[in-house]
Amino acid sequence: MKKKVAFYTLGCKLNFSETSTIARSFADEGFDRVDFSEEADMYVINTCSVTDNADKKFKTIVKKAQKINPDAFVAAVGCYAQLKPEELADVDGVDLVLGATEKFKITDYINDLTKNDHGKVHSCEIADADFYVGSYAIGDRTRAFLKVQDGCDYKCTYCTIPLARGISRSDTLENVLKNAVDISEQGIKEIVLTGVNIGDYGKGEFGNKKHEHTFLDLVTALDDVDGIHRLRISSIEPNLLKNETIEFVSQSKTFVPHFHIPLQSGSDDLLKLMKRRYMTNLYKERVAKIREVMPNCCIGVDVIVGFPGETEEHFLETYHFLNDLDISYLHVFTYSERDNTPAATMDGVVPNKVRSKRSKMLRGLSVKKRRAFYESQLGNELTVLFEGENKEGYIHGFTENYVKVKSTWNPELVNTLHKVKLTEIDKDGLVRFNFVNEKVEA
Repeated sequence: MKKKVAFYTLGCKLNFSETSTIARSFADEGFDRVDFSEEADMYVINTCSVTDNADKKFKTIVKKAQKINPDAFVAAVGCYAQLKPEELADVDGVDLVLGATEKFKITDYINDLTKNDHGKVHSCEIADADFYVGSYAIGDRTRAFLKVQDGCDYKCTYCTIPLARGISRSDTLENVLKNAVDISEQGIKEIVLTGVNIGDYGKGEFGNKKHEHTFLDLVTALDDVDGIHRLRISSIEPNLLKNETIEFVSQSKTFVPHFHIPLQSGSDDLLKLMKRRYMTNLYKERVAKIREVMPNCCIGVDVIVGFPGETEEHFLETYHFLNDLDISYLHVFTYSERDNTPAATMDGVVPNKVRSKRSKMLRGLSVKKRRAFYESQLGNELTVLFEGENKEGYIHGFTENYVKVKSTWNPELVNTLHKVKLTEIDKDGLVRFNFVNEKVEA
C-alpha cells in the first residue's frame, strides 16, 4: 500500500507555492497526496509567523490531524518553524520540525514514520539560508503561484521575515521562464508572480548581490512566453515599483492592470519608525502614475494599525490619506508584537482595544473603496476567468482588473475566459454581467 501524505498551508501565496514543491517531492518518493481532512500516514504543516493568529492556529491544526489519525507522523516546516523550532517541537503530537533550508529536503528526514516522544528539530542558522529553491503552486485549475524571489534585505522594524527566510535571493531568469512554460502547458490560464520582495528580483540570482537582471527584465521576458493568458504581480514595494514597469504593464500583452502595493502607514512619522524606504509623497506619486496610464487599474494596499507610537492623530492621518487616495481595496493588519524585532521594545504601545477599533474603521473604509471601484467599472466590457468551485449554486470569476463577478453555476465555464459587460452589483457585493460574445479562449 502506498503511504499517504496531507498538507496544510498557513500564510502567504509564497507558502502555497512552496507547499506544492514539497508535495511534488513526496510524489517522487511514491506517496499519494490526500486532502488534509482525510486519513493520512503523514501530515505536513507549512507555518507562518506574520501574526499572532498564525502561531495559535498551528496548535489547532495539529489537533485536527491527530483527531483524524492519532498515529500519523506530523511535521512542521516554514517561517514559524525557523523562528521558534523548539516551541513547535513542544506541541503535543509534533514529530519533526524543519527550518528554512531543510524544508525542501523533508523526505531525507523521514524513515518509517514512527512517531517520536518529542519533536525532532533540524534548523539552520538563518545566515545559511543563502541558496534558492524555485517553486510554483497549482492550487486549482485556473491560476498558479510562481515563486521568483525569496528572502529580504530590508530591516522593517515590525517584521520577522528576514529572520525566517534569510537574505534576498532570486531564481534565474531561465528557470522562471521554464516554470512559466510548464504551468501554461498544464492548461492554467493565470500566473501570479510571488516572492517576499519581488521588486528586488535579480539580486542573488547567481548567489551574489550582483544584479544581472531587474524586475523590469523579468516582466518583459515573461510577457513574451507563448501560451500564458494572464500574468498578475502579487505585491510590490512602492520604492521598487518603477515608472518604467508601470508603463510596461499598461502596454503589456499578458500582464493585467492590478497592483498590490504595501503602504503600512499614511503617516511619515510612523513610516520612519517602521524603517520603510519611502514617504507618503512617493506612494501618492505611484498611484497617480498608475491612474494616468491605466485608469481602470485595480490598486490594493496593505496597512498596519496599532504600531507602537501610533497616536490618534497618526491614525487619522492614515485614514484620511487612504480615503483621499484613488485605490480599490485594503488589506488591514492589526500590529502584533514579534520577538526579536525592534518594534517589540518600542515605547508608545497601543492598547489592543484601540488597535481593534482602528482596524474596524479601516476595514469599513476598504468596503467603501471596493464598492466605489466596482461601481466605476459598471458598463465596461472586460474579460473574466471563471473559477472551478460551485459556491451555493453560483460560479465566481475575476476580471483582469480584479472585479469579482458571479453567475449561475455552469461547469462548462470553469477555467474559460469570456468577454462580459458588467451590469450591476448584487446584494452580496459581487458583480453581475452579460456575456458579450462567445468565449475568448477555451
